[in-house]
Amino acid sequence: MESKTPIKHHTIQININGTQQHLDVAAWTTLLDALREQLHLTGSKKGCDHGQCGACTVLCDGNRILSCLTLAVSKNGSNITTIEGIANGNQLHPLQQAFIKHDAFQCGYCTPGQICSAIGLLQEGHANTREEVKELMSGNLCRCGAYTNIIDAIMEVKDQ
Repeated sequence: MESKTPIKHHTIQININGTQQHLDVAAWTTLLDALREQLHLTGSKKGCDHGQCGACTVLCDGNRILSCLTLAVSKNGSNITTIEGIANGNQLHPLQQAFIKHDAFQCGYCTPGQICSAIGLLQEGHANTREEVKELMSGNLCRCGAYTNIIDAIMEVKDQ
């Protein structure tokens, strides 16, 4: 009879949306799976699970990352912001308001990743023109084709 080695779990501490969380995860658990399955933060979507669609984008220490490609254990001690942590109470983030104003979503599946990516993009300060915003947002796919409205929303907030 084969002996099965028990799965080793790691306890990590991550500040998620301003709250310290202690998570018990296997070494191969992605940040996306930890967010969705352990913390029930389902705003970040599992679109492709290969880092190709951007639906899982969250902010890590202010930088945008693909949570489906990020091991949770590698973010021990980090500050993670998901779409659930973007608004300030009942006050929507300016990008959330601009997405509504510009009808920058249709089905809404990609919207959390789009907004997190846009916030990261604006914080990076590299996007000065509409074309640069378009290029720097190219890792976030929208199957409904709301790209023009998404760029309009980002440009409005960028110019504020």
